[in-house]
Amino acid sequence: MNSDISLWAAALLAVVVVAIVAVWIWRRRRRDQLSDTLRAIGIASRTDVSVPDGNGGLIHLEHLIFTVKGLIVLDIKTVSGVVFASDSMVEWTTISKERRYTFRNPQPALLDRVAAVRLIAKDIPVSGYIVFLTDADFSKGRPTHVIKPEELKAKFSKPEHAELERVIDAFSPQWERVIATCEPSFSLTAS
Repeated sequence: MNSDISLWAAALLAVVVVAIVAVWIWRRRRRDQLSDTLRAIGIASRTDVSVPDGNGGLIHLEHLIFTVKGLIVLDIKTVSGVVFASDSMVEWTTISKERRYTFRNPQPALLDRVAAVRLIAKDIPVSGYIVFLTDADFSKGRPTHVIKPEELKAKFSKPEHAELERVIDAFSPQWERVIATCEPSFSLTAS
């Protein structure tokens, strides 16, 4: 009887260890995908900062990236499955093999973040995107501000050295103005 219990305990322990390793690999791959994308497009960046919201408060920015085309505010989502979403929907629905769930349309909050950065940046283009890192399927239509990492890289790739230097010289004062207003922010953002 003790040997049966020992075998079950060993099997259970093996399953737990495999699950922990699988989750660690998945998270690492997701983090590496984001890091590679940010490195490919960013001249400089800030993560988890707050800036003035224009109404006397602060607004959290998950990622603020200085690129050759201006500043980008990025929100990151890790949703798997088919996503039913549109610009006008209040809630988006995800259906995966495991479950069905809804989450609030993240675009209005993203646009508030972009507006706050625009108030500070003034003379530099500011855009915002929601990056879906995993296998989210928008086959029924993709909202305006949703983008995949590979599309972000293609849209904001860095130019050759001379052009890059010109952009840095032109946009650095605005970038410095924005980061001077940044405060560290710690957020428990839901993916």
